Formats: sequence, structure tokens, C-alpha cells
Amino acid sequence: MSKAEKTRQFIIEKTASLFNTKGYTSTSLSDITATTGLTKGSIYGNFENKDQVALEVYKYNAGLLKQSMSRSFGDEFPSTMDKLNAFVAFYRKNWQSVFLNGGCPLMNAATEADDTFPLLKKQVTQSFTEWISKISEVIIEGQKSGELSANADSEEYASLFIMLIEGGILLSKTTGEEKFLNQALDRVLHIINKELNIHPS
Repeated sequence: MSKAEKTRQFIIEKTASLFNTKGYTSTSLSDITATTGLTKGSIYGNFENKDQVALEVYKYNAGLLKQSMSRSFGDEFPSTMDKLNAFVAFYRKNWQSVFLNGGCPLMNAATEADDTFPLLKKQVTQSFTEWISKISEVIIEGQKSGELSANADSEEYASLFIMLIEGGILLSKTTGEEKFLNQALDRVLHIINKELNIHPS
């Protein structure tokens, strides 16, 4: 990695929590220089403008979440039911660290990704599309292995899981009450065990 690449990465990592907490549009260049300890010239020497920093930081934040979440769908969990349960457990276990860093980066960016920042909107749309696709793939694998109901619409269930979880995160973060996220996760588990599972528990 070249010196310029290291500096870019330093700026991205150093401001990741800042952007996610304060907002991708509300974070100013002065906020970035204060957080990194670098000059404005150094920031502009590595990024075209503040929006480009914001986009790269979003990709970084979304990538971290994707990497962590993807572990739930890895070989460590052999069956589809194990994978889906691990996916729910990930949120139950990590909600505190997510909240301390400003909340879910996808949801935070989605609230700002209107027509005034179309490039961010495009990135957020891509993130949600990939997330739905990944969960849908896991459900399809379970249908092929005979673990999950063959009649279930995998994409519909994947979308429902995301809507429930993101809604739970939003309410819990806003109110400071963990119970809303837990209620959402309990509902997702109920759907997995009663509607998707070929042998309802």
C-alpha cells in the first residue's frame, strides 16, 4: 500500500464513526480535519471533495457490517437453520456496539440518501439489494436441502427480515429501549421456526 493509499485509508477509518453518528451530509470538512488531525489540504489531496469521503466511508461502514453478518452464513454453521439462527443471534449479541457507533450504517445513510445525494442513495440501494439477495440465497439452500418449506418466497422472507430488524433498531436507538429490537428478533425467529422450518418447533 502506497503512502497516499495509507492516508486515504487512515481518513476513512478515523472518520467512520463520525459520519455514521453525525450524518453523511451533516459532517463538515472541519469535523473531518478535527477527527483526523490532518489539514484541509491533506484531505483534498486524497479526495476530490467531502462527498467522496462520505461515499468511501459509507462503503467502509457497510462493508464491516456485511463482513460481520456474513460470518453467520459461513461453514461454521452447517445447516440452514443454524445459519438463520446465527444471523438473528448476531444482532442480539452486537446491538450495543452498533448503537455506540451511531447505529446501522445502512439505515442511517438511507435516511439521508434522497435526491440531494444520489450517489449515496445508489450505494445504499445496492447494499440493501445485496443483503436481501444473501439471505434469499441461504433460504433457497435450505429449500434444496429439505430443511425449509419449498413454497416459501425466499426474497419476500428476506425482505421481511430486514424490515423487522431495521425497524427494531430504529425504535431501540431512538428510545434507548433494547426491547424493541428484541421483539423484532423474536418475531424473525418465530417466522423461521414456524413458517420456514419444514419441521416447526
